[in-house]
Amino acid sequence: MKINSLSTDEVFQSLVTSADGLSEEEAKRRLAEFGYNEIEEIKKKPLIFKFLSQLTHFLAILLWVAALFSFLSEYIHPGEGMLTLGLAIVGVIFINAIFAFIQEYRVEKALAAMKKLLPFYVRVLRNGKETEIFAREVVPGDVATLMEGDKVPADIRIIETNEIKVNNAPLTGESEPVGRTKEPFSGELINSQNIAFAGTMVVSGSAKGVIFSTGMRTEFGRIAHLTGTVTPGISPLQKEITRITRVVTAIAVTTGLLFFSIGYLIGRTFWENFLFAIGIILANVPEGLLPTVTLSLAMGSQRMAKRKALIKNLTSVETLGSVSVICTDKTGTLTQNKMEVKKVAGLCDNATEKVQGISLFHSALLCNNTKEVEGNLKGEPTEVALYKAAADSIGHIENKRLKEFPFDSDRKRMSTINSMRDTTYVLAKGAPESILQISRHCFRGKDIVPFNTSMEEKSVELYHSLMDQGLRVLAFAYKEVKSDEMIASKEDAERDMIFMGFIGLEDPPRPEVAEAIQKCREAGIRIIMITGDSSRTAAAIAKEIGLIKEKATIVEGAEFLKMSDAELRDVLSDKEIIFSRMTPKHKLRVVNILKEQGERVAVTGDGVNDAPALKRADIGVSMGTGTDVAKEAADMILLDDNFATIVNAIEEGRAIFENIKKFIIYIFAHLTAEAVPYILFILARIPLPLTVMQILAIDLGTETIPALGLGVEPPEAAIMKQPPRPKGKGLIDRKVLFKGYIFLGLIGTIGVLFAYFFVLNKGGWRWGVELPINDPLVYQASTATFLGIVMMQIGNVFACRTQTESIFKIGIFGNRLILWGILAEILLSAFIIYHPWGNKIFSTASIPLSVWLLLIPFMFMVFFAEEVRKFLARYREVILTIDNSQLKE
Repeated sequence: MKINSLSTDEVFQSLVTSADGLSEEEAKRRLAEFGYNEIEEIKKKPLIFKFLSQLTHFLAILLWVAALFSFLSEYIHPGEGMLTLGLAIVGVIFINAIFAFIQEYRVEKALAAMKKLLPFYVRVLRNGKETEIFAREVVPGDVATLMEGDKVPADIRIIETNEIKVNNAPLTGESEPVGRTKEPFSGELINSQNIAFAGTMVVSGSAKGVIFSTGMRTEFGRIAHLTGTVTPGISPLQKEITRITRVVTAIAVTTGLLFFSIGYLIGRTFWENFLFAIGIILANVPEGLLPTVTLSLAMGSQRMAKRKALIKNLTSVETLGSVSVICTDKTGTLTQNKMEVKKVAGLCDNATEKVQGISLFHSALLCNNTKEVEGNLKGEPTEVALYKAAADSIGHIENKRLKEFPFDSDRKRMSTINSMRDTTYVLAKGAPESILQISRHCFRGKDIVPFNTSMEEKSVELYHSLMDQGLRVLAFAYKEVKSDEMIASKEDAERDMIFMGFIGLEDPPRPEVAEAIQKCREAGIRIIMITGDSSRTAAAIAKEIGLIKEKATIVEGAEFLKMSDAELRDVLSDKEIIFSRMTPKHKLRVVNILKEQGERVAVTGDGVNDAPALKRADIGVSMGTGTDVAKEAADMILLDDNFATIVNAIEEGRAIFENIKKFIIYIFAHLTAEAVPYILFILARIPLPLTVMQILAIDLGTETIPALGLGVEPPEAAIMKQPPRPKGKGLIDRKVLFKGYIFLGLIGTIGVLFAYFFVLNKGGWRWGVELPINDPLVYQASTATFLGIVMMQIGNVFACRTQTESIFKIGIFGNRLILWGILAEILLSAFIIYHPWGNKIFSTASIPLSVWLLLIPFMFMVFFAEEVRKFLARYREVILTIDNSQLKE
């Protein structure tokens, strides 16, 4: 028989289990039999095909054509060195492919490692005790508990239910929540209302059920969906880098063809012009740009993970740096989520005194889902604090819970029906205004009196005074019902209640939050608090942490619902904003309006109803302790639930973006020094200043490690004192192009050409004299050009380490990867210049020490020219700041 058509007892019998679950020994045996509860991922693209794809992209095809022409040239005119060139170009294609393949592989490994930081836990009964285990370890026969916000780990036959509703969208595509029951159902399994399917989400309520299918045996497994939450994606930044590479390549090809034509017109041979065209193309194309940028993003993600911010995809790394607004919760994010009962207050002198055999603490203890597991209290922090205070005051009470009406954000309360000492009670707790709304009587001394207008006003005044102290305030109520009275709905249960009093809980702010908020102010990032707490409590906490300093705009939930979009836009243009008594679903509207105004929005959330806002935001931030639904929807997960971690992640995101710009400037600077000598070669008919092999030795050899070193530079001190990056501002702008190609590029080119002509002049060459390509003096001169570019890039890598700060402030020797890279660069250059193998492969010749010494001043000239530019930029910034402050006065 089908599992959905069986009764509860038959389900236990069919799966050889019981209401107490499995024993640990039996669970281990079944795990060995059925395997881990995992969905097998769709077969990935074989590594060999990934590698081959690196040999067939736009740039690679271009180089294959060049290699083909080189081989053709060698066939037609043997002995002119074109075979070596062709082989070198093929070598470039494979070196570039291997490099890109390794970078891509490392990125995948980094993402896989981060995926393991997202454990998925399930509550099951083992040996009769509730315990949390990894979802992959559940087996058929396990009795599991499902709560609001949980992701269903396997196919489960419901045996107990408390108004549970699930979202079956991952399975059926229908996003409307549907209820689940425990009653047998004789129809098809997929239509059964007593089954919670793997991969679906619990939207509200709770249930208990028996797992009957795991892994690929589940309905979810049968339709072969991937369950991975961490996906690499192709980010806009990567697309931009690809576009830039293609544009630069197109420019290089056009330039090569142009000068090929000019060379032909002035009498150069076809193959000389062809050699030049290949050289100018290779000199201008940044072959390793895309894979290095991708790796930089992945390394940034790993650094963020160490700082407790888990990035789920590379796209989020770049977006973080441009965030302009953070919409944050209060509890657990700005505060420590360490609730402690501080005050108990009511309309009588002793608010904890029993009235007709029941007290406020009875309601706090019994209308509560906290559980004691092996001596520890497990539950939501607020409920744990209430339970602890109540248990310490009145001890444990013998009772039986008959029914529960779970908390929801619309009612803002929960209630239970409990049998205690032969009496049945409805017990309720929730937001003060919610409880007062359903109360008709109240405690007054040892009496129960009508809850009239005067009593209500005193109650409001009382809870306002508690909120002004920064306390989170909950109200409590009860009523007695007849034991045989049938209460079918929460509306019937929560009618005509007796108000008992208030409990004020303290949740102290996180000590590091105030500094993080100040950082955001300096960085031009607005912070909007969106909380379910009252406006008075929220305002008190906001003042304490420095979130509001002037007169803040405070909007309560009821007022928010009445606002038009135009009115909400006006509110959102204010500097300091607090939304109180808000439900999670209202966050989506706030996010939509902010995005319409051109803001880059980060939103925090941890509940089921937060998911739409988390998905809609530019950066959705889920708490590590949040629901599985929220984690699925988020782009970033805070492993420590700390607001300061968001700010750290934004700082890291900005740093990564700036480091990639530094890397690009560094690459562009040497392209000028490679291209200008080639242009002089074709126009001024000077001896060959640089060989294609030497260009490749620079692009793929000497400068690779220093370039990577720029990608791990720590954030500059001023990075969080700048406004957010404007939306739409690309990675490469006029400043980057000018600084790379013109400023640093031309200064470096002066040093390179000086060394080149110094060697030629010392060797007796005079202007207008043509030298054959294989002349020893040509080898020496081109070697001087090669060394000049290497030396200029050493100056450039130090110059590019900061955008505005002086390198002397951060420390010249602070980046060890760059230092090791420079050492490797010098050793490789020495091998190419002085070793016979290097001479043969790269067409170089030994040059005297005087050339090295000659280049050192030019290397320092590059470095100090950039230091002067930075000084002038800082000076101008100071002058502007002084002028602005004087204008304000």
